[in-house]
This record gives sequence, C-alpha cells and structure tokens, in this order.
Amino acid sequence: MAVFAGAVIRDRKWAFIIPVLSMFISDLFYQLLYMGGMTAIPGFYDGQWQNYLLFAGLVFVGFAVKKLNVLQITAASFAAPTLYFLVSNFLVWASNGAARGLDRPKTFSGLLLCYTDGIPFYQMSILATLVFSGILFGSYYLFQKSGQRVSLKSNA
Repeated sequence: MAVFAGAVIRDRKWAFIIPVLSMFISDLFYQLLYMGGMTAIPGFYDGQWQNYLLFAGLVFVGFAVKKLNVLQITAASFAAPTLYFLVSNFLVWASNGAARGLDRPKTFSGLLLCYTDGIPFYQMSILATLVFSGILFGSYYLFQKSGQRVSLKSNA
C-alpha cells in the first residue's frame, strides 16, 4: 500500500498518512484480538514506532515510480520489501531485539544471524507485496480504463 500511495497519490502528505493510518488500524484490531486472548502476539509492542517509520519510508519507493507500467511497479514491489527487510532486521539487531527474544551478538556474525532469522518473513513480504500491488495497481488501471476516472491526484 505504501508503494501504491507514493506512486498514485499526488498530495504527498496523504501519500504518507493513508498507509500509516491503515497500518495503525490493523495493529489496533490485532491488539484487540491479543487482549481478547485470541492471539499470543500483541498489535503494539516496544519498538513498534520503527515499523511505522519504515512503512512511511516505503512511500518514497512509490515516489520513484515515474510511469505506471509493469516493469516499474514490479521493481518497486521488490525494492520496498527488500529495503524493509534490510533496515528492520538491522534495527532489531542494533537495538531492542533482546526485548523480543531476538538477542544476537553485536558482531557481523550476529547481524547475519538476524538477517537469516528474517528470511521467512522476507519471502512472504515479497509475495504479499507483489500480490497486493497487482490488486491495487490493477484495480486503479481498470477504473481508469473503464472511463470512471478515479482521481487520487489533487490539482493543487
């Protein structure tokens, strides 16, 4: 969603607000499930602000999409989860990983271990980003093509 927002929404303020707000709402629902005993993982936890910051940063990947075509959208759909994987795992290693049971030595080997731990999440992140980019950009294209102009870009 962050890539889509950056590529399609002209008002840059809203390009950041919409994906971060949607993530917050999702985390809020997840927290309610946690509080109701339906999941063991909370929606909010120490260091969560880093996820919001990183997610907002992925909007910049969308800004780099200059033309809405398959090549640029696919490239952005690989770039966004790759950047997120690299930065988020570095932050877990460098900061509060111990609080989440992910304490790794502050050595290069420890960093590599942290990246190795994240590979399953990275693989699913790429898959999810490709699928949802296809849905979002594909829907946007079909609406534009059908003559029902969807104006996500302001004239300001």
